[in-house]
Amino acid sequence: QVKLVESGGGLVQAGGSLRLSCACSARAFSSYGMGWLRQAPGKEREFVAAITWSGSGTYYADSVKGRFTISRDNAKNTGLLQMNSLKPEDTAVYYCTLGRWSGGSYSPNYWGQGTQVTVSL
Repeated sequence: QVKLVESGGGLVQAGGSLRLSCACSARAFSSYGMGWLRQAPGKEREFVAAITWSGSGTYYADSVKGRFTISRDNAKNTGLLQMNSLKPEDTAVYYCTLGRWSGGSYSPNYWGQGTQVTVSL
């Protein structure tokens, strides 16, 4: 059974940084791509970033490109999302996921419970 646990969320001022971590309970971690999605109040869930199983490929939403960095450590079954230059519009619940690519798009199969990120002015 795959269990994903996020940590590192919190309250930060605009322009600040946070680093989200994702710990996976299963050895299957290295067999999947990993992605982060987020959902802001009153909005639909949206893609933030994803990384291939090997870590050789990374993909970002235009809204976070150049500010966020996704990475993973397959030996430790963990993933990271480094978020810099945070903006109030980055406020959301962030979800760690494991998934695969289908038709050129990242498709999550497993979800964590989410961690709240709040960016104040």
